[in-house]
Amino acid sequence: MIEMIDIGLTDAIAYRVEGKITEEEMKTVLVVFKEKIRRNERLIIYQEVVSIGGAEFEAMIEKLKFFLAFGLSHFGRIAVVTHKKWIHKLVDLEGKIFKGIEMRGFPKEEKDRAIEFLKSGS
Repeated sequence: MIEMIDIGLTDAIAYRVEGKITEEEMKTVLVVFKEKIRRNERLIIYQEVVSIGGAEFEAMIEKLKFFLAFGLSHFGRIAVVTHKKWIHKLVDLEGKIFKGIEMRGFPKEEKDRAIEFLKSGS
């Protein structure tokens, strides 16, 4: 499930991931991404991961179609907040691979620090 949330930062797209991600949920988030891109805004992402229960194949196809159409150049900063340490390591690796995007992982108890990280890039 993907649930849009409010973190008090109007420039950010904020959502919580818990369990399995459906195609419809993926489309909902990607519509928000596309709207910001159409307005020529950088994508500032706050992602809170409670649990990951996989994703429907169709959801991954939607994500792939988005990246093929828009690429990565529209992304500015991404903060991933989770208690799962393996996700922090993955975010750090992605940050090294995709050098144009500032990405950081934060423990759940440092949510405020994650929001400050997103604000500092504005």
